[in-house]
Amino acid sequence: MAWFLGVSILSLWIATDLFIPRKHSIRQFDPTAVARLETAMWRSYYDKNPALLFWQLAGGLREQFHAPFWRSFVLGFQATKAAFVFKRGQSDADYQQALPELLTYYGNIQELTVESFTIPDMAREELNWWIVHRQRNRYSYADLADALDTTAAVLYRQPVAEFTRYGQFRADAMRLCDEAGRGATEADWRRIEQRLDQAWGELHRVVSR
Repeated sequence: MAWFLGVSILSLWIATDLFIPRKHSIRQFDPTAVARLETAMWRSYYDKNPALLFWQLAGGLREQFHAPFWRSFVLGFQATKAAFVFKRGQSDADYQQALPELLTYYGNIQELTVESFTIPDMAREELNWWIVHRQRNRYSYADLADALDTTAAVLYRQPVAEFTRYGQFRADAMRLCDEAGRGATEADWRRIEQRLDQAWGELHRVVSR
């Protein structure tokens, strides 16, 4: 009977975690912790380590964006799958295959936040900045900064102009990462994290004032 009681409690916990609405504000986060997390996730992505990326993302969703325990793993799986579907892509048509997972992911994020955003617009803007970053022969880092500005504006429903510094800092972090490439040293990663800390600090300032 003890095992049955244990299974029942676990099942109730999982069901409650997955299906009972719990809403928090995505404006409340620790920018320094998010910068540290994003740096670690970039390292996992470029090392082609989806399992570690999934674990890091799920933990970040719990710690910084208040996702319930089991739901964080569902969200982490969706975001990681979208990232690696995109990573394998070679053309615009390939990249679009990541969009269904992004739609599902942002639909689930919407269920967790008190803020309201347009899910299809958010998924498309997220995919768009991925494409802008990937296609270095077509777009500049200034274009990337603009795409990041727009993505943040759609998520937080604020004017694009308010996110200019955030977009510039985050695009610059990506430039540093691209320039370092697979040979990135610990010093390179520290510089990248410093720039991300500036980016997320600026975003936090804009959305929490």
